[in-house]
Amino acid sequence: MTSFLAHTVDFFVKGGPFMVFLLLLSLISCTVIILRGRALREKVIIPPQIGIALEKLAPGDDIGLLQFAIDRYPSPISRVLGVLIAHLNWPKSENLEAVQTRARHEVTHMEKGLVILEISTGVSPLLGLLGTLSGLVGIFAALGSTGDPALIARGISEALNATLVGLAVAVPCLISYNYYQRKVEVMAITMECMASDLLAKCYPHGELPQVEKQVNW
Repeated sequence: MTSFLAHTVDFFVKGGPFMVFLLLLSLISCTVIILRGRALREKVIIPPQIGIALEKLAPGDDIGLLQFAIDRYPSPISRVLGVLIAHLNWPKSENLEAVQTRARHEVTHMEKGLVILEISTGVSPLLGLLGTLSGLVGIFAALGSTGDPALIARGISEALNATLVGLAVAVPCLISYNYYQRKVEVMAITMECMASDLLAKCYPHGELPQVEKQVNW
């Protein structure tokens, strides 16, 4: 175990000063991946209880049960549907515009942090390449003072450490970014469908709502 740690430390030290930036970038990216993974769980974004309450609602019914579920399970979908319910005294077109505005805000919040993964995907290989080029410059500058091919080959191998680490950081960032971006898109479509369903049930005959906002237990 001790020899493995020593070899790892030696690997990063020989990679040059750009290794420090790559390590910091990898730590930040790992933190974002973990936090976004927890925040973008479907049960956090779209609690199933709200979906069940919405399915049970029929046009013209009392929305008390749905309002109760929205209040009990705060989430992006509950805030979107909450805006719709709060503006039931508005015409359908104006209510729809308010819901769309809120939905865009929620989707933007869901995408928070993904830009860091996108930047890391592009920057980390470039930092690795800079580290490699910096090492190669030093090797070729000293080429005239030594004619030992083994030393030159070892130096080139060590210079390539930065490129290796840069690619190792970029690959999981790219995978995570595309996965989370697709997940946000899918959940945004689901939220849009739920909002459209509630809108249709609240306005079944045109611009005026046909529901009861009182809670009847």
